[in-house]
Amino acid sequence: MGKGFALALSLSLALLFAGTRGASYAANVNAGDENAGLREVYAFLKGCGAYYLATAEGDQPRVRPFGSLAIFEGRLYFQTGKIKNVSKQMAANPKIEICAFDGKGAWIRVQAVAVDDPRREAKQFLLDAHPELKSMYSADDGNTQVLYLKDATARFHSFSGTGEPRIVEF
Repeated sequence: MGKGFALALSLSLALLFAGTRGASYAANVNAGDENAGLREVYAFLKGCGAYYLATAEGDQPRVRPFGSLAIFEGRLYFQTGKIKNVSKQMAANPKIEICAFDGKGAWIRVQAVAVDDPRREAKQFLLDAHPELKSMYSADDGNTQVLYLKDATARFHSFSGTGEPRIVEF
């Protein structure tokens, strides 16, 4: 494939994806990169500032804002405290959803299974990525919990009504 054709294809795909997610969010087109979707979801969520994590408690949904997020060993991680209800809810039912809005017309919904990672190095990595949490948590406090997303499906949406949601799996 010639360089001109590859560039034209990349630009066409970027314009197509931008139309389905809102023109303010540029597409991340990396053919053949198995972690491109993961990094794109991470970048979108980080760009939103806060995202909303939904769990279930019996038959009642529970939603709360989160901000911690990091890519560690090729997985998307977040952090909470083991004493919190959200931790207990995920232990009982690890199926979660995350939702975030970029404030410019694009939003994302991520469906996944939350998997606890008890390793100290995973906890420390996330705390180093979010130093503001170190006043409340430490990797060795017995309370810090980090979880990664497994079997994740992200759907990028746009309020502009241009096209179907774009789906990314990781």
